[in-house]
Amino acid sequence: MKVLKHILFTAILIVFASMSFGQETKEGRIEHFNLKKTVAIYAYDPVSYFTGEPVKGQPNFIHQYKGLIYLFSSNENKTLFIKSPEKYEPAYGGWCAYAMGLEKAEKVSVNPKTYKIIDNKLYLFYNKLGINTKTKWDKEGEQKLKANADKNWNRIISK
Repeated sequence: MKVLKHILFTAILIVFASMSFGQETKEGRIEHFNLKKTVAIYAYDPVSYFTGEPVKGQPNFIHQYKGLIYLFSSNENKTLFIKSPEKYEPAYGGWCAYAMGLEKAEKVSVNPKTYKIIDNKLYLFYNKLGINTKTKWDKEGEQKLKANADKNWNRIISK
């Protein structure tokens, strides 16, 4: 009887451990990330933000990661992303970091050329019609906004 209970308990643990929640399922990522036809960052090369200026990726350098499509400007950048995708994926699913950091967090589109690297992580911002939220982020307190955004994003993806 002990062996049967142990086997049943182990099976339940395996099933539970293999389940993915929120953002980590393909469907969850597609639902929560800022995408255009499953393409992330408006087809900008995520690695390019860390190596100079952001540039558009090319369709001949494409990689799918957990349901999302990323385009790259070179095979070298694609290889760097494959080795460490968590490093290059944008914070908050590619939505505006400032809007995510407000009390009433919202998924707001971004200008992919308005960004900031904080602690080796990519943060994107809305910048249109004379409103640059990166400027607001810097003026209103990055540390507080980032802490709020982290909490808000975790709440959103855990739904």
